[in-house]
Amino acid sequence: MELQTLVDKNDSLIIGDRVFSSRFFTGSGKFSSPEVLRTVIEASETQVVTVAVRRVNLAAKGEEPATRGIDRTKVLILPNTSGARNAEEAVRLAALGKALCGHSWVKLEVTPDPLSLLPDGVETLKAAKILISEGYTVLPYINADPILALHLQDAGCATVMPLAAPIGTNKGLKTEDQIRIIIDRVRIPVVVDAGLGLPSHAAAAMELGASAVLANTALATASNPQMMAKAFAAAVISGRMGYLSRPGAISEVARASSPLTGFLRRDS
Repeated sequence: MELQTLVDKNDSLIIGDRVFSSRFFTGSGKFSSPEVLRTVIEASETQVVTVAVRRVNLAAKGEEPATRGIDRTKVLILPNTSGARNAEEAVRLAALGKALCGHSWVKLEVTPDPLSLLPDGVETLKAAKILISEGYTVLPYINADPILALHLQDAGCATVMPLAAPIGTNKGLKTEDQIRIIIDRVRIPVVVDAGLGLPSHAAAAMELGASAVLANTALATASNPQMMAKAFAAAVISGRMGYLSRPGAISEVARASSPLTGFLRRDS
């Protein structure tokens, strides 16, 4: 049974002019081979795979070897500007990604510090405004900053993609409080990106009300990437279903799940 059949068919994710049934995005880096990546894509039933434009082999007909053979009628290859240190570099990489992938969608990343790899909000907003003015559909990777998220929304971004923890750390949902505020405040989809290391982390993000999550390192560094991909995909669906089912309120005192009267009488 396909995982997506567990979710209401009407519960689609709409970003820009595209509709997705899967709310689990994957990256394409760190995998041991293109074959492993393809098994992960199949197992996860993802419909969005990000690829760093700077890793593209221009001599190989403009396509990264890892993405060859992927059915583009089912999967959106989303170029990202990973490695860009400022807005100018990000815009240049976005243009290259557009030429290589044949569409104007871009995951915007500006990370000037090679040690922390944390995104630069000022340069990200600057680049987003330029790219949007040129007709791009922009999905910006950001710190979990609610104010920046609102600025990017107002600039015309299609989503915001706040980090859960520093990229590649597998630490989980360390920015939960800020992400919760972002989800409550913005009107565009919120895709939790970076730092998710376990399926439970993905489920927790979705239970908060995130529109989708993205994972890469957690899958690529697992002993069994295919199984981990399937586990993440199931967790995303589980978390989404948990959110949609409107959980009961948290109580500070114990509350019996069954009545305590009528069955412990002395005459029984």
